[in-house]
Amino acid sequence: MRFLVYLFLVIFWVGCQDVKRPEQPENLIPKDTMVAILVESYTGNAARSINNKVLMDQVVALDSLIYTKYAIDSLQFAQSNAYYASQLNEYIDILKVVEERLVVQKAEIDTLIIREAKAVKDSIDALKEPQKKKKDSITGIQIPPVQN
Repeated sequence: MRFLVYLFLVIFWVGCQDVKRPEQPENLIPKDTMVAILVESYTGNAARSINNKVLMDQVVALDSLIYTKYAIDSLQFAQSNAYYASQLNEYIDILKVVEERLVVQKAEIDTLIIREAKAVKDSIDALKEPQKKKKDSITGIQIPPVQN
């Protein structure tokens, strides 16, 4: 029994030693381009999950649009992504930059939403204010506002 346990441990130890990492592809996507692709991909995935009906109605393939924009194909992206994922420190750096850019985008969008909401509120408040009496420019008499 003891022999079987030792045999199993040796086989397990030997079996785990041959971990092959992907080699650097010839057409490796540069880090800054990879960051931009990942930012757009994450943004597209978020849009897909929020308003899925519009994207489904228009049959938009977001990944294909991203690949076309950066003049890459899905294989090149997959190979580059696998390579960077095997280089853990580099991949962590890439993902940190992606996260920073997404946080900045979110802050910009939140600011725009707040501005738009304030503009709508100001418009509604302006309509709710009672109309003030205006003075006639010729006679100086106050004219009451028109009532509906």
